Amino acid sequence: MTWPAGWLACWPPPGNFAVLSDQTEYRQHKFQAPPGATEILLVRHGESAPHREGEDFPLVGGQGDPPLAPEGREEAERVGARLALERIDAIYVTTLRRTVETAAPLARLTGLVPRVEADLREVHLGEWEGGIYRKRVVEGHPDAMRMMREERWDAIPGGERAEDFEARVRAGIERVAAAHPDGRVAVFTHGGVVGEIIRQVAKSRAFAFIGADNGSISQIVVMKDRWIIRRFNDTAHLSPTFSLVPEPLT
Repeated sequence: MTWPAGWLACWPPPGNFAVLSDQTEYRQHKFQAPPGATEILLVRHGESAPHREGEDFPLVGGQGDPPLAPEGREEAERVGARLALERIDAIYVTTLRRTVETAAPLARLTGLVPRVEADLREVHLGEWEGGIYRKRVVEGHPDAMRMMREERWDAIPGGERAEDFEARVRAGIERVAAAHPDGRVAVFTHGGVVGEIIRQVAKSRAFAFIGADNGSISQIVVMKDRWIIRRFNDTAHLSPTFSLVPEPLT
């Protein structure tokens, strides 16, 4: 099927109408991803273990690698229960264990084996890796204040440059999408990465979307020539009233 130029401006595609006697009726329809598109569910990992003075997190590839906190393990179970209700064709994690641990319940429920996409790991925090970043932000360190004011991670000594972060995150998403045309993929990643992806789609300020909650779900649709946002920071499954027992898929 060939989509007409400018199809997004008049979504859904032309042809969704009915003729009722002498009157043509045009209805609103639910969104449908066009052929070849990939739906990507961006899951921020559950809450990770707290940083304590003198007990820096171990590093993997130069980045802090804490496990999930008990609260994070509960969030992981709730994410798994929520997404097990949906069609998921693949699961992706990063090189950092908090994403692997968050994805584990969904992998168990679906039988899918998580794949690793290293370029969707968290933004590199330079000299503040290992948990020190949290302390500096709480202290109101001048570089932390400059980071927030200028919306630049490289305001942190040794922090990742915006151009580098943007390029690698985009490359990671493009690889995932290319591997799953017409698919629906759950990507377990990090708050900075979720914010950067949504920023790229929205063409917004650098830090406009860095507030995704632990265990939240955001969603984009990746097409050949454009990406669109379907949701950001969905946390309905984290409510105490949400059932942790998934219903059978129909």
